[in-house]
Amino acid sequence: MFKTYETELAGRKITFETGKMAGLANGSVLVRYGETVVLVNVVASKEPKEGIDFFPLSVDFEEKLYSVGKIPGGFTKREGKPGDKAILTSRAIDRPLRPLFPKDFRNDVCVVATVMSVEQDNSPEVAAMIGASAALSISDIPFGGPTAAVNVGLVDGKIIINPTVEEREKSDLTLTVAGTIDKIAMIEAGANEVPDDIMLEAIKTAHVEIKKMCEFIQKMKDEIGKPKFEYKSFAVNEEIFEEVSKEFADRMKTDVQDKDKTVIDNRMDALAEDVKVYLTEKYGEEFVEEHSQEIGEVLYKLEKKIVRSLIFDEHKRVDGRALDEIRPLSCEIDLLPRVHGSGMFTRGQTQVLTVATLGMISEEQMLDGIDEEESKRYMHQYNFPPYSVGEARTSRGPGRREVGHGALAEKALVPVLPSKEEFPYAIRCVSEVLSSNGSTSQASICGSTLALMAAGVPIKRPVAGISTGLVTDPNDDKNYVMLTDIQGIEDFFGDMDFKVGGTEKGITAIQVDIKVDGLSYDIIAEAFERTRVARKHILEDVMLPVISEPRKEISKYAPKIINTKISVDKIKDVIGPGGKMINKIIDETGVKIDIEEDGTVFIYSTEGSNGPRALEMIEEIAREIEAGQIYKGTVTRIMTFGAFVSVGGGKEGLVHKSKITKERVENVEDFLKIGQEVMVKVTEIDDQGRINLTMRFNEEKEEESKVEE
Repeated sequence: MFKTYETELAGRKITFETGKMAGLANGSVLVRYGETVVLVNVVASKEPKEGIDFFPLSVDFEEKLYSVGKIPGGFTKREGKPGDKAILTSRAIDRPLRPLFPKDFRNDVCVVATVMSVEQDNSPEVAAMIGASAALSISDIPFGGPTAAVNVGLVDGKIIINPTVEEREKSDLTLTVAGTIDKIAMIEAGANEVPDDIMLEAIKTAHVEIKKMCEFIQKMKDEIGKPKFEYKSFAVNEEIFEEVSKEFADRMKTDVQDKDKTVIDNRMDALAEDVKVYLTEKYGEEFVEEHSQEIGEVLYKLEKKIVRSLIFDEHKRVDGRALDEIRPLSCEIDLLPRVHGSGMFTRGQTQVLTVATLGMISEEQMLDGIDEEESKRYMHQYNFPPYSVGEARTSRGPGRREVGHGALAEKALVPVLPSKEEFPYAIRCVSEVLSSNGSTSQASICGSTLALMAAGVPIKRPVAGISTGLVTDPNDDKNYVMLTDIQGIEDFFGDMDFKVGGTEKGITAIQVDIKVDGLSYDIIAEAFERTRVARKHILEDVMLPVISEPRKEISKYAPKIINTKISVDKIKDVIGPGGKMINKIIDETGVKIDIEEDGTVFIYSTEGSNGPRALEMIEEIAREIEAGQIYKGTVTRIMTFGAFVSVGGGKEGLVHKSKITKERVENVEDFLKIGQEVMVKVTEIDDQGRINLTMRFNEEKEEESKVEE
């Protein structure tokens, strides 16, 4: 049955239509937010996926270029694999939803948000996040929502919900917050060094709007929601758990504690083998084979229980650190001799090497998406090879996790980068994870800061990243233990990974992954304070002693820039027909050249090329010829009555033979040769544009002075 529900979000109408489209999906909602339209469909498999120990949720945010009136590029003229922004939005939709499904649920669930129309003032990402919650809530899929989400901006100190394009351009904050009626479920932010208290206030302001939307979706669910279907539970076998726990809990508690991740992993492998031997001796091989997957889940649950108990009940971490203690830190720069900049940051057993490369502005990344951003000058990429966790498998290129971590580091560093006018380079940073035991994305922020400063990029201030973790009491969410600088096992078995990047002045990026149903304001405030103190320590005590400020000079292997400004109507002359002129300059000097639409010219020269000569050639072509001015010219033709001299701007002038020298000139070739460079003064430009020149301007000036005397 077709139903329409209408309310307001940030003062603008938002409409949910259901029952008209996609009738075979478990749940379907068409969201209209202004003229932005997103269709969200959710589907669940009838049977669980066997042989897995996780909930198989997949989320796809599909950007259709027809939504903004574009035809895709490429030969096929159709949308290909999702771009980075689509992947990041898919992750943002996933994060608040995933914790709200039953823990023992193993049926495939697919959420597909198809962007069909975009009005840039009304975010399709927000429409998709809210639409996914609404579609799941009214479907028969077991889901503990609703959730909702908004964007937040900060313009002239004022917090704005779902800012328009104009407001976003002036905003010091790009924040996405998702939550339930009671708690915050997801935070994603990029910011211009925003203080902790203002960031917390922005999150609280967002939650006011989120609560209203959750209440609205709950009304939809109460009115048209389907009964949730029954599913096969994959809860841990309690009998086996009690048996294994009774025999091996004490050993697990001992074996799981060590500073070395490899030692713990080896002990866990040995313990798992001993558990199988014990159960085989007691119940037989057939029992162990029949319950092999359940035994693995039992061991996981026992390890999780022990680790959480150590932290929550005894305030002990598996590596012996205090709750607010950071792992041993170190950093280095200049590890790679021929690159433009390199920095390595090590935190415990996590180690990331970042390499910075400087290039031409024309080498910036071109974007083909549904928003108004067409290119980006700073590119940050993150690679997580299998060897970094000691796994013997083939690398398959970047996945969604890699894209997400690279984007987080990019957000953290963009606010401190110099403008294109100050530093006219495209900048690429690549973070290679060499060893991983948690917080690699934060190590990549630190490593990238080192690499940029080593490369001579004049960043405003250094940036550091740190994460905090959480273990909560399942019966009382006000009772919790927070950890600073979580390692892999604490992330794996904990309830939160609260990642914050920033400078000494404030926050530049946030990404929060939550495994419980949400966070209170108190937890968020404490996480901000913990990360602020930790950032200060990392910056002042670890990074700045290695490199205190950006180098004054860029690497000798990086391109050097000379820039000039020419008249816009001279651009075509510098380029020449079919690029003939600019290619001639490049071939003769060995440089690379970028010309902006406003007439700004960037000349990139490396060792062995001739930037000053290229500049001279460009300025000669773009020269505006004016009467009374003196120019360096080149003799192009010799006639009986004088010589023609190129004076730049694609123009020639005539030096009559009486204007070559005060001597009598019978034969012009006795005084000038083709290709000879001479200094000339423009004496006249007639109505037809013909230019008359003199080489005798110094003599004539002296003669004029004598006459005046």
